[in-house]
Amino acid sequence: MGAQLDEKVLEETLAESLAEIASEANSVSDEEFAQIAGEALESVGGRLLFKVRTGNGETEEHVAAGCIGDGDSRQFLLLSQPVCGGPLKVETASKSGNPLAGIAASYAALMDALNAAA
Repeated sequence: MGAQLDEKVLEETLAESLAEIASEANSVSDEEFAQIAGEALESVGGRLLFKVRTGNGETEEHVAAGCIGDGDSRQFLLLSQPVCGGPLKVETASKSGNPLAGIAASYAALMDALNAAA
């Protein structure tokens, strides 16, 4: 993907693809969330960078970081969903207030360096 996509268009496109595969079931396992996030990112030409589970009790949620594009045109996304079930939230890392948003670019750069060294 050569040029950066408009952030709003990117969020909307990913949200549309998620509407088809995301579940608002009573609870979402780590495996289910990883599958949903991975499929959604792949549907827009992206890839999953990492996923974590954060919070405690009722505030516990799954969070995944993904990216679309390469190099300077790479864009980062955050996907999150409550562990107890509910809607899946999609946002660009640049607009996110989640502390994990800042880690996405650093993680991608680290993986690039490790792959180059391999």
